[in-house]
Amino acid sequence: MATTPRGSGSTRHWTFLTNHAHVLLAIARNPTARLRDVADEVGVTERAAQAIVADLEAGGYLRRTRVGRRNEYTVNPDGHFRHPAEADRQVGDLLALFTADAAPRSTPAAPPS
Repeated sequence: MATTPRGSGSTRHWTFLTNHAHVLLAIARNPTARLRDVADEVGVTERAAQAIVADLEAGGYLRRTRVGRRNEYTVNPDGHFRHPAEADRQVGDLLALFTADAAPRSTPAAPPS
């Protein structure tokens, strides 16, 4: 987690993405994950993960389907960000950024033909 030094010697902990974004990304990476595992990955309690999933479902960002004794989640990449500054963008853009298998960054670009 990132830290920012403050004048009093204490640090503030913050991240660029909210817990809602982290939960959505964890589910997008593993749609059959147990909420306990999602909570561990995100660093929140299982109850917090359940509340976040409920928020995401209510907002139309994901759908839960019961498969036997487990839940399977389907993410809606067409949902738009909620903040007015990003409301014109779809969450699929964020999902693509953080769930795609990117090529190694050390690979040099091919020379133009």
